[in-house]
Amino acid sequence: MSESNLSESGRPYPLGASWDGHGTNFAVFSQHATRVELCLYDGPGRGNEFRRIELEAPHGPVWHVYLPGVRPGQRYGYRMHGPYRPDEGHRFNAAKLLIDPYAKAISGSVDWATPVYGHKQGHDATDLKPDRRDDAHGIPRSVVVDTSFDWQGDTRLATQWSKTVIYEAHVKGFTALHPDIPADERGTYRGLANPAAIEYFKSLGMTAIELLPVQAFVDDDFLVRRGLRNYWGYNTIGFFAPEARYSRSDDLGGQVREFKEMVRTLHAAGLEVILDVVYNHTAEGGHMGPTLSFRGIDNSTYYRLFSDDPRFYRDVTGTGNTLNTAHPQVLKLVMDSLRYWVEEMHVDGFRFDLAPALAREEHDYSIMSGFFRAVHQDPVLSTVKLIAEPWDIGDGGYQLSSFPHDWSEWNDRYRDTTRRFWRGDRGMLAELGFRLTGSADLFYANRRGPVASINFVTAHDGFTMRDVVSYERKHNHANGEMNRDGSDHNWSWNSGVEGETADREVLRTRDRQIRNLLTTLFLSQGVPMLVAGDEYGRTQLGNNNAYCQDNELSWLRWDRTSEENDLTEFTRALVEIRRACETFRRGKFYSGQRSEGNPLADISWFRSDGKLMTPHDWSDPDRHAFAFRLISGCAESSSEAAGRFAFFVAMNADTEAHRFQLPRRVNGSNGHWDVIVSTGSGVTALTVNTGGRMSVGQQSITVLRQSLAERPPAS
Repeated sequence: MSESNLSESGRPYPLGASWDGHGTNFAVFSQHATRVELCLYDGPGRGNEFRRIELEAPHGPVWHVYLPGVRPGQRYGYRMHGPYRPDEGHRFNAAKLLIDPYAKAISGSVDWATPVYGHKQGHDATDLKPDRRDDAHGIPRSVVVDTSFDWQGDTRLATQWSKTVIYEAHVKGFTALHPDIPADERGTYRGLANPAAIEYFKSLGMTAIELLPVQAFVDDDFLVRRGLRNYWGYNTIGFFAPEARYSRSDDLGGQVREFKEMVRTLHAAGLEVILDVVYNHTAEGGHMGPTLSFRGIDNSTYYRLFSDDPRFYRDVTGTGNTLNTAHPQVLKLVMDSLRYWVEEMHVDGFRFDLAPALAREEHDYSIMSGFFRAVHQDPVLSTVKLIAEPWDIGDGGYQLSSFPHDWSEWNDRYRDTTRRFWRGDRGMLAELGFRLTGSADLFYANRRGPVASINFVTAHDGFTMRDVVSYERKHNHANGEMNRDGSDHNWSWNSGVEGETADREVLRTRDRQIRNLLTTLFLSQGVPMLVAGDEYGRTQLGNNNAYCQDNELSWLRWDRTSEENDLTEFTRALVEIRRACETFRRGKFYSGQRSEGNPLADISWFRSDGKLMTPHDWSDPDRHAFAFRLISGCAESSSEAAGRFAFFVAMNADTEAHRFQLPRRVNGSNGHWDVIVSTGSGVTALTVNTGGRMSVGQQSITVLRQSLAERPPAS
């Protein structure tokens, strides 16, 4: 039964549910529906629909209605009438309640025991026959939200890329076990903004918190059956709604307020908020997946289908479907969502999961795609931090260095090269030289600088840093997939016995290798990203795909050993060196080594015997030790007087110690080098005279600093 009394036709814009202080306008896009019903629900139960209103579509494919008196907190959903013809790309089924694609809050979770699939299930399951059973009691509700909020003057921080240090964290994983955060705040947005969390972020020297997905997502059916959850959250169903499980208040809009409070508090502490967003696919999966929202609202619009057989989905994401951003309405959805998170939620930027999937036109990736054009011309989005994961699994999907000039990219070449060098692989010097200096071989040609490279050694996806140096193989048995999930190729290595059962010498070697990886990361040009927990050596016991482990395997521990605390202090010192000395965070590439007779070149490369590196040295597959010298200023420092310095970084990935000849004295120097970083025990003195020799132990780094006069004397 439908009713239209006490309602008006409303407006076709904006899409979603918009409260104006007196009532709510509802608008939803569907180009192929024949009839649309809005269902309103009251109370906490699932099946208590109390009103059904038919929407009008006098303005083309946008269906809308205005309801006076409908207020924030109102729960609702849609029923879409139209053809169920999968062979033609249409999967309308009015028996299925649907989540509003523009819902700003979502209440409840999917109950997989109910008929949430739009097609026939059972032993004779087929997507060609519709399931006409009502599923309202198993579908989350969309919620009307009051978007007003007192931001107290908050604005985006716009930290320069060259000064940015990213900390990749999970809202729950970071706070779940923190003893100084109240129990009712652990695992929530409020917990992440607790003074104890902020103090930790600041003490590490982080400038931006990159959050794993917080847009509303679904726990997969197969995970729920195993007693697991989609912990990471790469299974989005609501591109405007903050995930309610991270809110300590009700899920009828409280999650929106708490998210804004978190952002406001983090901003006040000088911390940017970057969201990991998943616009490449949705939680509805492939052609045999559930009907939760987009599939039932307008399947052929929202998803990429095979033109010669639209029953099936083009899948360049590995999840069963790909969002069809080549369609103007889907591109509008993505752009509206991004602007909402910037303008209404005040976030500072985005990391785009499987970004090439968004920039495919018919089939192929294109830097001139509608998505890139839309972002580039947008006066809001073109000014925020834009980070691409530059690959998907489709043909031509690996696109590192092929993004527009105002984007930065996850640089997996940096990750692989750094791991391989410290693992002792042959022939890595030339590649490492590029990675240390900002990957000019990748980004210089299209006039991009070092900050185009987001440098990382580990990420949420893969081994932790401790596990990289502790495990030769993945150990993902807890995921319930017979250890077949997760990457088989992570450039990890095993220095002795796997895990934490090795003898003390092996453990010391692993600790030194972690310090090598951290030192390389923070002293490289580009933008460093540290995964939460790597600063103390967190382990996942060899699990390199902990996406479903919402437990202590993934959560950060805070009852840390003295060795773990020492590693944290070491990380803090590295970040402070980077912050204080701009030579480690340049906005442009080094001009390079000019000649042996020019000691003030901004970078010079040396063999361990003190001679300048030659092309033959760079290509020598058995050379595992080299050094470089930098000359620049340190404009800011909380611990040292500002001034000009030379830095000498000696890197030895060999299994035996090397003696390094130090460079000759630079004009205006004080004649000696001070050791400021040592990852091993092979340094013979805390101060080394210019022109002397210094022993650097096996598989370790030593960093020296030398004070220079403000200006070199005239020649």
